[in-house]
Amino acid sequence: MPTAKEKKEEVKVHLKKLRAELRTIHLAVTEELKLPEANNIKDLMNDMEQLLSVIDAKGKKNKK
Repeated sequence: MPTAKEKKEEVKVHLKKLRAELRTIHLAVTEELKLPEANNIKDLMNDMEQLLSVIDAKGKKNKK
């Protein structure tokens, strides 16, 4: 079972990846006036769901 420190690092990695991908999409939209592909948005949403599951698992564990 992962420790709190390991979970924190996992969340950091997810957030860094999401931030980089969102920055790329933002630049494409603002500078190139190009909308992102639907698949890219779906992938980001899935990544956010995974991150939420890591965070929620911690919250549920603390509530018990």
